[in-house]
Amino acid sequence: MFQAAAWLISQFYNLTSDYSAAIALVAVVIMMLIFPLTLKSTKSMLEMQRVQPEMKRLQNQYRNDRQKLNEEMMKLYQEHKVNPLASCLPLLAQMPIFLIMFRVLHGLSNKTTLPNGDEVIQPDYISETSKLYESLNGAKDMMSLGIDLSLTPIKAIQDSPGKGVIYALLVIALMGLYFVQQRMIASRTVSPGMSATQAKIMQYLPVAFGVFQFFFPVGLVVYYISQTLVRIAQQQYITRRFYKGEHSLGQQAQAASAKARELSKEEGAPGGFFGQMKHDLGKAKEQPKSSPKANPTVSKRVTPPKGGATPAKGKPTPQNRPKPSGQSRHPKPPRG
Repeated sequence: MFQAAAWLISQFYNLTSDYSAAIALVAVVIMMLIFPLTLKSTKSMLEMQRVQPEMKRLQNQYRNDRQKLNEEMMKLYQEHKVNPLASCLPLLAQMPIFLIMFRVLHGLSNKTTLPNGDEVIQPDYISETSKLYESLNGAKDMMSLGIDLSLTPIKAIQDSPGKGVIYALLVIALMGLYFVQQRMIASRTVSPGMSATQAKIMQYLPVAFGVFQFFFPVGLVVYYISQTLVRIAQQQYITRRFYKGEHSLGQQAQAASAKARELSKEEGAPGGFFGQMKHDLGKAKEQPKSSPKANPTVSKRVTPPKGGATPAKGKPTPQNRPKPSGQSRHPKPPRG
């Protein structure tokens, strides 16, 4: 898999003779291959949002019967032909691709130290007969558009703060693109089960991911910038396709989400996953607990008589022999 990805970069390098262009074209190809899955997952997510009021009604109706709730939810999914796992398809597809491209791009700028102390590039995963290998093997840098793609931004800043500004600006640009992309998604996606805090976390989490790019080669930054630009264009297409018009699937999903939020407010349940858990726990505490019937324990201990003798089982002794009714427990001694 790593060699296949490196081969694709090598082929684009044969066409462009530029490292950044080859990396950017690979990002475009990968995003176009994943785009059908993105469209399918988006449609499935909107279908899920459209049935949220019905899901909320079932959750309220069968709150105390988990098995019945699961059965009714499965019937609802089958009736509306909704697959709750379909929205995870792009993520499942992108994770292995992300790991492969991360390792391959990191391997292209892999450096080794010579006996004389010089650091030179010794690329991995690509054929030694390829044009890309011949260009990189033994080189001290991976120059493209005036920047060294083999350098990390943090090292570039440490070596030369003036020149390192360019590398830092690339990372900042990537973080800005992440923010724009998340704003596009958040502006049209409303979930009644997500609180405002959770929405902010989901919006800024990819931006925080950009901070780590200061410690990775700039070639990865170029790849992620190209990938994010393509993703922004794809999100614009999705907005036009699913959200244009009053009767579009996206508009129906937003109206259903608003209705589900109103139902949540009427029930008094706070938004968010953790808020719902807290609400359910609070209701559980308010329910009266069934008090167990009084069942006092009768002590069967028999105090042994003085002198240490233990009475035989079943035989009365002077100490435990029943006294006749009417007789005083402590009779008075006779007079005279």
